[in-house]
Amino acid sequence: MTDRPPLPPFTREAAAQKVQAAEDAWNTRDPHRVALAYSEDSVWRNRDTFLTGRAEIVAFLTGKWAREREYALRKDLWAFDGNRIAVRFQYESRDAGGQWWRSYGNELWEFDELGLMTRREASIDDVPIEEADRRIHGPRPDAERGRTLPLR
Repeated sequence: MTDRPPLPPFTREAAAQKVQAAEDAWNTRDPHRVALAYSEDSVWRNRDTFLTGRAEIVAFLTGKWAREREYALRKDLWAFDGNRIAVRFQYESRDAGGQWWRSYGNELWEFDELGLMTRREASIDDVPIEEADRRIHGPRPDAERGRTLPLR
């Protein structure tokens, strides 16, 4: 098993790097790549769905990105302590009918000594938006790294 730096215990800089790495990976929309950041027995709660292990994570993300078209995400570090990080995020996507959505959420992450996420709990709310109101277009450009996306 290889390490997934940065490793806990996290400093502010290391926690911010972990959050940006997660954002970058999720914006690839590659379930197999994303799943490598989680331990083999990682436990998730995503809204009302409970998952355990990488195979379930891959299946979940495959379905998610089939439904949530043109998915683009922004994550921000909220807090950290030891081997835990709290994140707030926003993402936008379009459904099969063409309706655009902005989803707001919070995640709680817990990591093992190798830097793999062993627990992820996500609470998410969806708001319909007009295409003209979109503000997240693809992965974060380098010039926007480290900036917090406004709530509205």
